Amino acid sequence: MPHTFREHWPEYLMEAAGLGLFMLSAGLVATLLEHPASPVRHALPSGLGRRALMGAAMGLTAVAIIHSPWGRRSGAHINPAVTLTFLRLGKVKPADAAFYVAFQCLGGIAGAWLVAATLGGRFTLPPLSAIATVPGPAGPAAAFAVEALMAFMLMATVLATAAHPRWMRFTGLCAGGLVALFITAAAPLSGMSINPARTLASAVTGGVWTHAWIYAVAPPLGMLLAAEAHRRLRRPVPCAKLDHDPRHPCLFCGHRAAPAPALEKIHVH
Repeated sequence: MPHTFREHWPEYLMEAAGLGLFMLSAGLVATLLEHPASPVRHALPSGLGRRALMGAAMGLTAVAIIHSPWGRRSGAHINPAVTLTFLRLGKVKPADAAFYVAFQCLGGIAGAWLVAATLGGRFTLPPLSAIATVPGPAGPAAAFAVEALMAFMLMATVLATAAHPRWMRFTGLCAGGLVALFITAAAPLSGMSINPARTLASAVTGGVWTHAWIYAVAPPLGMLLAAEAHRRLRRPVPCAKLDHDPRHPCLFCGHRAAPAPALEKIHVH
């Protein structure tokens, strides 16, 4: 394991930075849209409209992280459920999976704390409570079912697109689009997490741990079920990257970065 860390620590830090930036974006946008003192909230009284804006912002954030140089190198899992699913599929080594999950959690907490340090009680106190994910009025059972279903749909889409030569370049866009849709439609039911590290970051920062077990269990369960369905359909299992850019090395499949084209020599006569 120490040897693995020495070789792959840049990817681990990129995963931490990826979820940290996601939490930073989520915290700032949510405070702007949902804090009672925000002029945006008063200008846009429709809860559905605000959720649509939040969904669009977070979907675009996810796409930007996936297609960033860091995301293309680490694979842009930024979610322990994604990492554990690719571990189950044999695409991630156990040591790498352990470090990925640990750094995702640390990065998410760091991102949420940075928002808290910037905005203070406006972010950490109710009603935002550091954008805690808690079950809606329909109750914990509905929240669990919705989280598992969303996770299943997200992973099934990622596996289907990433495994298809023509569609693989759209994997990040599809994932971001689903994030936007889920936030808009499902946030009132479950708080819309599908990411144990994202929920942990909010809980640590805001102190709200209500039914936190749902968000630790349902997303991995949903994604693992999607992986099993993918295998039973005998579809090819892609590399554990959401954007496998050949210009970046891959710690999962061993791909080495394509060398930069050599500059032609200039002959002076």
